[in-house]
Amino acid sequence: MSTALPEPAARFTGPGAWRVGLRYGLLGLPLAFVALPLYVILPNHYAREFGAPLALLGAVLLAARLVDAVLDPWIGRWCDRLWSRSGRSLLLATAGAAVVLALGLWGLLFPPPVVRAAGTTTLLTWAGLLMAMTYTAFSVVAVAHQAWGARLGGNETERSRVVAWREGLALLGVLIAAVLPGTLGLGITVATFAVLLALGWWAWSGSMAPSSSNPTHAPSSAAGPSPLHQPAFLRLLTVFVLNGTASAVPATLVLFFVQDRLQAPTSVEPAFLAIYFLCAALSIPLWVRLVGLLGLARTWLAGMALAVAVFVWAATLGTGDVWPFLIVCALSGVALGTDLALPSALLAGLIGQLGERGQREGAYFGWWSFAAKLNLALAAGLALPLLAWFGYVPGARDEAALQTLTIAYCLLPCLLKLLAGGALYALVIRPQQRLALSPTSTS
Repeated sequence: MSTALPEPAARFTGPGAWRVGLRYGLLGLPLAFVALPLYVILPNHYAREFGAPLALLGAVLLAARLVDAVLDPWIGRWCDRLWSRSGRSLLLATAGAAVVLALGLWGLLFPPPVVRAAGTTTLLTWAGLLMAMTYTAFSVVAVAHQAWGARLGGNETERSRVVAWREGLALLGVLIAAVLPGTLGLGITVATFAVLLALGWWAWSGSMAPSSSNPTHAPSSAAGPSPLHQPAFLRLLTVFVLNGTASAVPATLVLFFVQDRLQAPTSVEPAFLAIYFLCAALSIPLWVRLVGLLGLARTWLAGMALAVAVFVWAATLGTGDVWPFLIVCALSGVALGTDLALPSALLAGLIGQLGERGQREGAYFGWWSFAAKLNLALAAGLALPLLAWFGYVPGARDEAALQTLTIAYCLLPCLLKLLAGGALYALVIRPQQRLALSPTSTS
């Protein structure tokens, strides 16, 4: 009788686990680092420095992001084909994508003088083409990195630790990126990103590799029907989209709430964001420990319940409530820890249950990445028209408009979180219970 060897993810627990986790997770830091310049700083930079019209700039940004999102499922399948050849093929492809990503960010933030001198049309054409290339390169590295982690296998606690290292270091990247441009400038920011990206890729290339003894690890393994044909994946994806939209709505509206509902000084806005992300990072190890007691799905459900309670309280806040809102940011950051560490670990387990581990993780995470980007679009599509429809405009001070803002910022996310929690219980937890109680599972 043979004894099964522990799966690679088992190395993420026990003595020396921090070295294993750091090697795999470090790439998450620069990938999160670059997201802030790409998605937040870039529009303001083009409008302020180059005088780009906001309407045209918005259209270019939207088109580039749509191209990026639509390509994600195909990027995932391509990563699977590379993995079916060898892990080295995948790593070399991501190295090339990382170079394109670093050069693309530099070219976007510092267009050549000849492009700037040619006028707005040429400048925005340059920006649009370069954004599409840069976003695509970002997606190649991110999807490949996520799929690699899923291939490491492991039980629920081990899988959550794999994701926790990646997402915890990603939060550190967000904090660094929030500080660096305003203190040392965009040039130093891009140079720092390039160094961190190279360091992260190097660490990943020497990290714990997925088991190559998997018999399904064959050249034909990337073929197969779309993950969207798997009902279990669709159920989990439904929960992910509902919950992600619930989290993205307040992210879209937070500055409006701070400036108009709380009327807080602009000097405290960075403190709100910093404590939110810091508490999210610090909470991840605590949530991972809870996974060992409750399991992944129930721990995620607990995080959703905490978020609902916090935002119900936030709905009672008004002018001058700066300190209570700092507590709201801290507690909602703690709840965010579950959203970062647990859904991807659930997906990794599902891929194994479907018998496709080592074959098509890229295809699944390609659609997962597409859904994550869809969440941001849905949030803006829900919240911003709702505010406009009910009469809110930035800078409003009349009570009816501010009440609309409170409903959109606090109560709409609660409704979506409750729907997500109900879907998680009905579509994921209950089927797991039935499977555990079925005669075939105990025979």
